[in-house]
Amino acid sequence: MRYFTIAELTRSTTARRQGIDNTPPASAVKALSALVENVLDPLREAWGGPIRVNSGYRCPELNRMVGGTPTSQHQRGEAADITVGSRAANRRLLALIKRLDLPVDQCIDEKGCRWIHVSHRTGHNRRLYMKF
Repeated sequence: MRYFTIAELTRSTTARRQGIDNTPPASAVKALSALVENVLDPLREAWGGPIRVNSGYRCPELNRMVGGTPTSQHQRGEAADITVGSRAANRRLLALIKRLDLPVDQCIDEKGCRWIHVSHRTGHNRRLYMKF
């Protein structure tokens, strides 16, 4: 974990504001570490500048509160929503993810590249690219 930390991937202003304990279990920490090692750190290295995590791990209570799906990979520590600051820059970041052929399970252009959802799971990654 060169560019990202578990603390950064579990930080949530909503959880703090609502008094929700968003401490990940060991299995989620392991999944977050794999996400960083396989996707986020290589992407940051290739991007050459900071990438901000808007949302990483979400405990089930936090996931419900923010309107996440019941099967969200965020709950397992397999996903992060990331941005580099603008829609235009996020579009370039999305193109870089595709060009690097990173082992993503899902890569989602969220709301016209307001942010990008990336996920990785141990084992088979589907390399699904979608827009929402």
